[in-house]
Amino acid sequence: MPFLPVNKSEMLLRGWDRPDFVYVSGDAYVDHPSFGHAIITRMLESRGYKVGMLAQPDWKNIKAFKEFGRPRLGFLVSSGNIDSMVNAYTAARRPRSRDVYSPGGKTGLRPNRADIVYTNCIRQAYKNIPVILGGVEASLRRLAHYDYWSDKVRASILADSGADLLLFGMGERSIIELADALDAGIPIRDITYINGSAYIADSLENVYDYEIIESFEEVRENKRAYASAFMKQYVQQNPQGKRLVQKHGGEWVVCNPPQEALSREEMDSTYALPFERTYHPMYERDGGVPAIEEVKYSITSSRGCFGGCNFCALTFHQGRKVVSRSHASILEEARLIIGDKDFKGYIHDVGGPTANFRSPSCSRQEKDAPCPHKQCLFPAPCKNLKAEHSDYIELLSKLRNLPGVKKVFVRSGIRFDYVLADKKDGTRFMNELCKYHVSGQLKVAPEHVAPGALEAMGKPEHKIYEKFREKFYEINEKLGKEQYLVPYLMSSHPGCTLKDAIQLAEYLRDINHMPEQVQDFYPTPGTVSTCMFYTGLDPYTLKPVYVAKTPEEKAMQRALLQYYEPKNTPRVRKALQLAHREDLIPLLCGGRGAGKSAGTRPCSAARPQPAGGVQRHGGSTNGARTAGRPDKGAGTWRQAGERKNSGRKNLKKR
Repeated sequence: MPFLPVNKSEMLLRGWDRPDFVYVSGDAYVDHPSFGHAIITRMLESRGYKVGMLAQPDWKNIKAFKEFGRPRLGFLVSSGNIDSMVNAYTAARRPRSRDVYSPGGKTGLRPNRADIVYTNCIRQAYKNIPVILGGVEASLRRLAHYDYWSDKVRASILADSGADLLLFGMGERSIIELADALDAGIPIRDITYINGSAYIADSLENVYDYEIIESFEEVRENKRAYASAFMKQYVQQNPQGKRLVQKHGGEWVVCNPPQEALSREEMDSTYALPFERTYHPMYERDGGVPAIEEVKYSITSSRGCFGGCNFCALTFHQGRKVVSRSHASILEEARLIIGDKDFKGYIHDVGGPTANFRSPSCSRQEKDAPCPHKQCLFPAPCKNLKAEHSDYIELLSKLRNLPGVKKVFVRSGIRFDYVLADKKDGTRFMNELCKYHVSGQLKVAPEHVAPGALEAMGKPEHKIYEKFREKFYEINEKLGKEQYLVPYLMSSHPGCTLKDAIQLAEYLRDINHMPEQVQDFYPTPGTVSTCMFYTGLDPYTLKPVYVAKTPEEKAMQRALLQYYEPKNTPRVRKALQLAHREDLIPLLCGGRGAGKSAGTRPCSAARPQPAGGVQRHGGSTNGARTAGRPDKGAGTWRQAGERKNSGRKNLKKR
């Protein structure tokens, strides 16, 4: 199917005098199902609506927003696949040097706070035209929220932008309801009934079944009120929840319950839409759009996640209920990938927010919504959890046996505690994973080792990761494979003290892992951890939580994860002195030779590959990420990776 028109000339070639909708995107135009704008526009097209794509318009020139003329029904606005501020700035609030969602990786092609800027431009271009916000930036900012980049609480993005309506979450069903309502002549001010939408009301006279949360003014001035309001929002984040209303001055922001998750049949039909599966040809002169590289030969098999990590915003966007595509749908997409002229035989990923989640966590989730006050995996797997991998094992087997496929990788991450919880097929899954779907490294996310930090993160106890690690190396030894675990780790998360960071540094030394890419916790809207960061309170209990906020302490925690780098020695030394752990100075200071004086074998230099990848539609970018590849010259494969007897037992001896 041809790309959607990107300018007036292409629109006229289709015989249109004007489009029904103009979609304004902060990303370059990539017609691939990993991009939200591609799914929404193709969905509208499938229902007969004419859509013009205005990708990365020049916000300094109002004429750019008049490219297609006045659309018949309205403008749809999204900052892109990720929040525009996350896209533009690092956790240290420094400008990023590259934007993978822009042609040639160029920066500066989208404004900060893109949803607000684009809406203001549209308002200047056309009076009284419906403007509807969608995507991750809008979803996570639909109510008053802490904004890390300005270090203050901001109002709902609806109030800040002046848009008419906001669609949050995965919007396939919502966008069609909206389009059909506008097409029927219903004024935008009267479209207040769509689940998965938020709007501004002058009064609550016509609003029903709602819960009032603390006002914007209250949460801006009182951190305890902020934590309380956040928790109410978190609890009601399911289709059976109540409407939430929050006063902003003399108006009310009304947030309807989320949409029900798509059925398997709806998921299949969404991914069967006629995508071009690449970037628009107009970007060839710039070398294309880098973001496609990671996802072009990857397959989204599921949505939703019941993992419950506190630093992840997925709960507020995709929800906790897991819905997966059928094998037939996934195999059909795989055949499309195989038919691509540049395909070399490698499917890069088959997964979702969590690759090994293919079904709801329990029978309650299958019929209803997730428990509002309980987690499925934290602090331990729920007794009602139905951990199973047989379906995923079968799917991966079918994919790797397709003609033309050399290897199928699993790169979107697995929950190791969920694997261990599957007493029937967990070991079989690990065998299949190690034998067929890992190429040297398996990235997993223990995030930390200290109990306090793990509890604040909503992650399982460290002993669970140790159990998984043992099993991983045991299986690889039996298979005769030299493969390593690469732990994703995080510095400066709320709840992590300097002593906790030192404990993590000791652990890294003991397992001989040298992460090269390290990032502090990144406070983004819509996460429990960000609420902790701003308020200093655990929103579940309203008890105080330690937060490392000063640049110096953050730098020390980050340096401890890279204690082996000579440039970090002054900060590591200072951290050890502040924590009264001078006994560790000979072990953690002195660069890559640290530990020699204590009679321990020095760690070999790691040469990591870049961590992470391209964020999937609706995914999150929270948290620090580390990657490392043990040096094969360090000894045996076990010594080069993570030594069998390392971990907390060793840490306690010191």
